[in-house]
Amino acid sequence: MEAGDLEPEKVTETALKEVPVEEKTVIKPSGFFARFRYYEELLDKKLGVESHSLDRVHPEDRNPPNPLVMAFMWASATMNLSCFSTGFLGNEFGLSLSQTIPITIFATLLGSAVTGWCATMGPETGLRQVAISRYSFGFYPSSIIAALNVVEQLGWSSVSCITGGLALSAVSDGRVSIAVGVIIVAVVSLLFSFIGLRGVLAYEKYAWIIFFIVFIIIYGEAAHRADLKAPPTVTGMTQSGQVLSLISVVYGSSASWSSIVSDFYVHYPVNTPKIKIFLYTCLGITIPTCIGMLLGCAVSSALATNPEWSDAYDDGIGELLQVIIYPRGFAKFLLVLLVLSGIGVNCIAIYAGALSAQLFAKPFQAVPRTIWTLLVFGCILVIGIAGRDHLLDVLENFLSLLGYWNTSFFVILFIEHYLFRRGNLSNYDLDAWNTPAKLPIGIAGLTAFLCGMAGWVVGMVETYYVGVIAKMIGDDGGDVANELALVFTAVSYVPLRKLELKYVGR
Repeated sequence: MEAGDLEPEKVTETALKEVPVEEKTVIKPSGFFARFRYYEELLDKKLGVESHSLDRVHPEDRNPPNPLVMAFMWASATMNLSCFSTGFLGNEFGLSLSQTIPITIFATLLGSAVTGWCATMGPETGLRQVAISRYSFGFYPSSIIAALNVVEQLGWSSVSCITGGLALSAVSDGRVSIAVGVIIVAVVSLLFSFIGLRGVLAYEKYAWIIFFIVFIIIYGEAAHRADLKAPPTVTGMTQSGQVLSLISVVYGSSASWSSIVSDFYVHYPVNTPKIKIFLYTCLGITIPTCIGMLLGCAVSSALATNPEWSDAYDDGIGELLQVIIYPRGFAKFLLVLLVLSGIGVNCIAIYAGALSAQLFAKPFQAVPRTIWTLLVFGCILVIGIAGRDHLLDVLENFLSLLGYWNTSFFVILFIEHYLFRRGNLSNYDLDAWNTPAKLPIGIAGLTAFLCGMAGWVVGMVETYYVGVIAKMIGDDGGDVANELALVFTAVSYVPLRKLELKYVGR
């Protein structure tokens, strides 16, 4: 066949192949998002910024990290000043140290187990956690999960930035304000999360080693001051209520990762043993979280008998640590290192928050991940600066709320996977993750989630609201929102999903 007989498209393609590479003209796309995505593609080729971060990662395209990273990344994210601060809540609730220690360990392990199970779906599917939820919640109702995820990650990062800001302010003897400290921590976190999963894991893989050493040093200087003999200041039903409330807060801090955990596991092989994924994730969260929280429990128990520590605590966590650690110059050095601990949780939160924003709706997917990363970063700055003087209030209310909706989220995914899909990956059309017509309509998932929400409302204990059932447990109420959410969600989802399959068929 002669060149003249070729179709116009083939002539053009053939002619282009004959043009030297240096003479080819690259036409840049028009439009803001199109141009931004063009440059994002270029950065992806050079730095791996994940310009196609939402796409399902097929088995043949995976570049798996070391399996131990499944544990190390959570160690870097949880062994931080935020967990240390959370450890003070037991004392705030009037509980003794001998009560607070087992509650912290048990509740952390329980929340970590929820996250550990959700993690097993990442390598199997190659999908992000919100995308996985579409197979039970439906395409459009899963937008609620995406929105809650964004709020959750904003909250985690804000708390982390506040604690880092407090530490930096203490190190500088007040010359660096807490607000400036918040900005510094947030900006450094942005640098890693902007690159994408590769940048996040590069930091998380090793950072935990530094924080572990720092916490062990602080244990050596502070743990012997812990007051194991001090009795609780609450008794009877009021004490029971405070125990339930503390369980809710601590559980929430670990269960909250369940809605994003698969975002970081999509590159592991499909045949990765589930028990390995579960144990690495569960223990990778439990052990470092307890290291930080139990230190906070020990230090808070000594405040009543140590006026110097108590006065320093009134000025912030950073000032307290400067008093605890000796000599003072060494304390400043360790505080600087602990500021870096906030970066670990921020990297994860900013990265996952940007992905969840993209998964909120199809039009949002047109906005490049890097733009969402910058928007999430901006929101973190605003929240962190505005809430910098109310850290414990933020922790108590925010972490409890996290556990509530994550419990309902876990229950729906768990029942759908084992009861309706028989725990078999072949019962998922994985290529349909972004096609509403091929996914459940979501009536069962949404209704069950709302039923779970009813459980939260009547069972929660927050500064601003105490549910009608929670009020019945002691003077201050007892938080049973997670327990009620589990029951209400499970009881409603099973019959509703059966009806949905019968009458809708998907």
